[in-house]
Amino acid sequence: MVLESISKIIKTQLPAYLKNLPLPDTIGGFARLTVSEWLRLLPLLGILALLGYLTIRPFLPKKQKQRDSLINLKIQKENPKVVNEIDIEDLRTPNVCYCRCWRSKTFPVCDKSHIKHNELTGDNVGPLILKKKTL
Repeated sequence: MVLESISKIIKTQLPAYLKNLPLPDTIGGFARLTVSEWLRLLPLLGILALLGYLTIRPFLPKKQKQRDSLINLKIQKENPKVVNEIDIEDLRTPNVCYCRCWRSKTFPVCDKSHIKHNELTGDNVGPLILKKKTL
């Protein structure tokens, strides 16, 4: 059933579609096509462009994975790790650590991903720690 449908499309509908396309005889004829004729050509041109891309894609240079880059460019660069602690009276838990390296799997809560990031990049970013202020 499926092969019959594909066979019908290839043998009858595709030739009929291609026969009715407004393909000019010369390159200059493309300039004289109307908007509606260009719109009728778009599906064919899209398929040809996709096939061309898929053909040359194996020969294109591979993208290299981007290395992690520094996040902290100028704050407390003299310290081995930048960690700020803030005392807050209305905090429900004793300590909360928030991520500032953007690598945490539990973002916005810190999961210590900054340690690996700092080792890879030489950066010194650390978490923001909120502590419950004792009265």
